[in-house]
Amino acid sequence: MHIGYITGSGFYDLPGFSEARVKNRFGEARLLHGSVGAGHAVTLLPRHRTGHALLPHQINHRANLLALKEAGVDVVVSFSVCGVINPNWPLAAPFLASDLYYPDNRLGDGSTCTLFTEPGETGRGHLLPESFFNTTLLARIRSILISSGNEPLDGCYAHVPGPRFDSRVEIAALRATGVDFLSQTCGPETILANELELPYALVGFGVDYANGVSDERTPVETLKTNLQRGKDCFEFIVKQLSGADEPAPEFENFVYRFE
Repeated sequence: MHIGYITGSGFYDLPGFSEARVKNRFGEARLLHGSVGAGHAVTLLPRHRTGHALLPHQINHRANLLALKEAGVDVVVSFSVCGVINPNWPLAAPFLASDLYYPDNRLGDGSTCTLFTEPGETGRGHLLPESFFNTTLLARIRSILISSGNEPLDGCYAHVPGPRFDSRVEIAALRATGVDFLSQTCGPETILANELELPYALVGFGVDYANGVSDERTPVETLKTNLQRGKDCFEFIVKQLSGADEPAPEFENFVYRFE
């Protein structure tokens, strides 16, 4: 099973991986290729690029996801350090997305989040999701986290556009909808991976409380410490998930295509 990992803030590379710049009809993507365990192929896609060059609204999600598909990736796992909305959830803990709040379905430039951009194009259609997040893949990741003593919480992930952070009123509105955690990057990745019929999972890691959730703002030093803890957690998942001899899970959704 060839897994593609999309990584975020603070997680930009792995030792021994080599960069490849690839182009497709949506633009350029930068992939890192390498292996873990007994030579299991791994592709890493740092969405912000080295040094966090790209802010969330500048990421070319279409080019990135299509590049992963064309690189032969069987499944996609996105990692994201997140703000916590659920006041009962602790910081410095891993989360698994079980539902998605992304009602505007827009990319950073305001265009609709879809790979189907041209009238009459081959493969155009409608994504009909039972769940955006592959249950088999999530179960494997859950087992890995439990084995390390970090049983994850399940909840609803919200994509917010960024690059600014949300106001207290905006966070309160998200909380009222049932959202548990959020970040500024994974909504488009979720949709596009599913349009490409790639089994997909989203793993978050809580680094701070969103605006107004806690009586006091999360200290900057705590935030920095949690960023490193998140990176360590994500690297552990990469090594364990890609090092196992597991078949790729089946795509669980359906795309109704007009050929």
